[in-house]
Amino acid sequence: MATHAVHRAGVTLAVQDTGEQPGNGIPILLLHGLTATHRYVVMGSTRLERAGHRVISFDARGHGVSSPAPDPAAYGYGELALDAVAVLDALAVPRAVLAGASMGAHTLLRVALEQPDRAGGVVVITPAYEPGDTENELRLARWDQLADGLRSGGVEGFLAAYGEPRVPAAWRDTVLAVISQRLSLHRYPDAVADALSAVPRSSPFATIAELQRISVPAAIVASADEADPEHPQAVGEAYANAIPGARLITDEPGRSPVAWQGSQLSAVIAEVAADAGGNER
Repeated sequence: MATHAVHRAGVTLAVQDTGEQPGNGIPILLLHGLTATHRYVVMGSTRLERAGHRVISFDARGHGVSSPAPDPAAYGYGELALDAVAVLDALAVPRAVLAGASMGAHTLLRVALEQPDRAGGVVVITPAYEPGDTENELRLARWDQLADGLRSGGVEGFLAAYGEPRVPAAWRDTVLAVISQRLSLHRYPDAVADALSAVPRSSPFATIAELQRISVPAAIVASADEADPEHPQAVGEAYANAIPGARLITDEPGRSPVAWQGSQLSAVIAEVAADAGGNER
């Protein structure tokens, strides 16, 4: 594995690249969610690498060990999408399968819409954005509360602001443990707090109908609301209905979400990569 520092617009992005060799078909770029790091897309699974795929991941601006944005407001999807393209450019990757969760899912869709030649396929994991979200004052106040909690009290402050998880009791401790683990990995927690306020005020696209323009192999992974109420299954279904030919993956009743299972997610990504590789030939 190689590490790289990619510089763009006053930010240094920390990049991991398992593909110094050509690899198996089209490269894969992983994009994580808000408050996460590059580790939290396929949850540490190495299934893709073991299958010979070149896998590139990076900590988003202000997350993990990537440096903060020069402006507290500069965490919108326009900047996040340009960061993703900058990583591809720095590693001389003209086209990749883009796979991302939540914020990462919305970011990759912005890339696929604005620079479609860079996306050979898309894997959209637990999307949550709906047009109009950026005008929902109650929703934005909730994000600001989380940002304030993190800024004033660190991980414990965030958890206090977050409150009791709205999940079944059997998953409560797991959810709280994952939140704590994710938040403990950031070198610049105040930057993550800035992102918590800025990202929800940004729109990756104006209308879901725009997703009809995406014409590459696509999969949408939508978690059941019981397990992940922050990412409504109906949103994932709407995205899958809009993207031509998109495959929708949902959870089996009584099973942990696919989005939590790195090996299962990797299998979905590998299938899209295989389809994308076929289109490249």
